[in-house]
Amino acid sequence: MRYKTVTAAALAVAAVLTLSACGPDGGADAADGPVADVSAQPKGKAATVLDRPFEKPDLVLTDSKGKKYDFREQTKGKPTLIYFGYTHCPDVCPLTMSNIAVARKQLPEADQDKLQVVFVTTDPERDTSAELAKWLPSAGDPSFVGLTGDFPTIQAGARQLGIGIDPATKDKNGKVVSMHGAQVVAFSPKTDQGYVLYGEDTTPDDYAKDLPKIIKGENP
Repeated sequence: MRYKTVTAAALAVAAVLTLSACGPDGGADAADGPVADVSAQPKGKAATVLDRPFEKPDLVLTDSKGKKYDFREQTKGKPTLIYFGYTHCPDVCPLTMSNIAVARKQLPEADQDKLQVVFVTTDPERDTSAELAKWLPSAGDPSFVGLTGDFPTIQAGARQLGIGIDPATKDKNGKVVSMHGAQVVAFSPKTDQGYVLYGEDTTPDDYAKDLPKIIKGENP
């Protein structure tokens, strides 16, 4: 299995401060604050296994059904993947959700039911509960949880995982661009800690190989 082991502190403090631009140009820009950047990991490395995992962020938001969702409580004791993105993203976000969905479908039905996939919007002004409810089944899977709320709460939750996000802005052509880290963080059902990171280049096959172990709380 392809992986490398690093500390969460090293990622959060020493990483290049880079965000993914899910906008018209697909470029990148600098962020304020520590960002866990795994986009520069050596080719051929999918999972980044942390020897000092992240604690689950204190995120209490609203799900795609309009109900309160406490991330820590709702995912307690469950294998969980979390990703921060937005529905108007033309490339990275829908591809990431699709890749996870493809891999999930390869799991035994019992394991599919155990796995929690949570998508947190970085563009809450446009991504309402109704918008997430429409987008997630087509971009990923109907079982995926979509969360929205006030931007400061979302930003603070992301930063607890070393993920930087900026408020959505308009480019020179008037198109909205949301800058955000493109990592997927996996949490163990045994410890409820985020112990594995995946970058935007992770393939469905990578997830398919690793998810059975993540569901058991083992290192991929």
